[in-house]
Amino acid sequence: MNQGVVRVIKDLVVVVEFDDEVPSIHEVVIVNGLDTVLLVDSLEAGGRAICLNIRSDRRIQKGMTVTPTGRSIEIPVGEKMIGRVVDALGAPIDGIPPVDDHDMEHRSIFALPQRGSAAGVQKPEILETGIKVLDFFAPFVKGRKIGIVGGAGVGKTVLTMEMINNVAQSGGGLSFFAGIGERIREGHELYDTLKNQGDLLKSTCMFFGQMNENPVQRSLIALSAVTLAEYFRDEQGKDILFFADNMFRYVQAKNEVATMIGQVPSEGGYEPTIFSDVKMLQDRLSSSPKGSITAVQTIYVPADDTSDPAVQMIQHELDSIIILSRSVAEQGIRPAVDLIHTTSSLLTPEVVGERHYLLSVQVSGLLQKYEMLKPIIAIIGENELSPTDRADYAKAKKLITYFNQEMNVMEKMTGKPGEYVKRDDMLKGIEEIIV
Repeated sequence: MNQGVVRVIKDLVVVVEFDDEVPSIHEVVIVNGLDTVLLVDSLEAGGRAICLNIRSDRRIQKGMTVTPTGRSIEIPVGEKMIGRVVDALGAPIDGIPPVDDHDMEHRSIFALPQRGSAAGVQKPEILETGIKVLDFFAPFVKGRKIGIVGGAGVGKTVLTMEMINNVAQSGGGLSFFAGIGERIREGHELYDTLKNQGDLLKSTCMFFGQMNENPVQRSLIALSAVTLAEYFRDEQGKDILFFADNMFRYVQAKNEVATMIGQVPSEGGYEPTIFSDVKMLQDRLSSSPKGSITAVQTIYVPADDTSDPAVQMIQHELDSIIILSRSVAEQGIRPAVDLIHTTSSLLTPEVVGERHYLLSVQVSGLLQKYEMLKPIIAIIGENELSPTDRADYAKAKKLITYFNQEMNVMEKMTGKPGEYVKRDDMLKGIEEIIV
């Protein structure tokens, strides 16, 4: 039997030396006597394998023997996973007995993205969120990707929970939530919210690798979630709503692992493999001829700097980018969306229709003019403006107020009932303001 010996232990990095055949990258090896699993991350000359201690098992010692398994990390896939909360290895963490997976198919979480995509040939289908500012500025289109970008405390998670509450409840499809490096409290609140909604939890799969987990598990959790999503998309032809909170934490976890291994960082300060890390995951969040994956991803912005290399890298993969602004949040506007910098490549007549598109052009012009007039008004006052400018300024202020909206998921905390606004009613409301 081919076995290796532990030669070096450095935090979560375990270097194993093999005399015979070296295991493959992404293969799982087991420390004999402990039943502890290690993941082969890379290979070195001299028959050495750089492994990652997935479970943070501190009992591993130098000189212990290791046995390759010939398998990668595989999770069970199938109907029994619906309604469960699991970790990166597919093990339940919801306090309910483990899934009986003896008769279930198991799939490697390191599968390559499918070739090609059906997203470009399918007729665009708009999914209504009931959130005015999103439905107008960043239409939620089936099979596409939306990013919610913002710093700490501006409402990314609340907006995600509201979309899960509104879209998943009315969509009738299958929802996924991948908690990547975020607060376990928020994950627990989301679980309770879905559980209290009755049937909503029965159509949701949840994967948690939150802040309390080590960087290895945090870097794997998104791959595990998308593996199960791909199964339901391809084998059962389901339309998937995939929510990831937070995609920046995925890059951050990968960066922590790269630092432990000793990789030289890229020019931007992140791991040298940042492009492939982001691209491989994003390419798996795609549609196929059988089903679709519609992805909503929150992206934390460190120090409110949207030019951060990781943020830019993720944004390039998205169809719609919703920018949450701290200055807007300070005005008490919720959701705190920056109406000027929020963009979407899907805001075209072919996708949203001529009426919606023309309204978006008019609204964008009014908001741009509003920003231009603000410093002028601060100096000379609003009364000194021309009648046309005064009227446009008033319309823009009404629009900003109109897009303020109470969230259903915050009803217990604020005491104010949440709103759900149909897309047609939202367009009528905007027409009444700007006409």
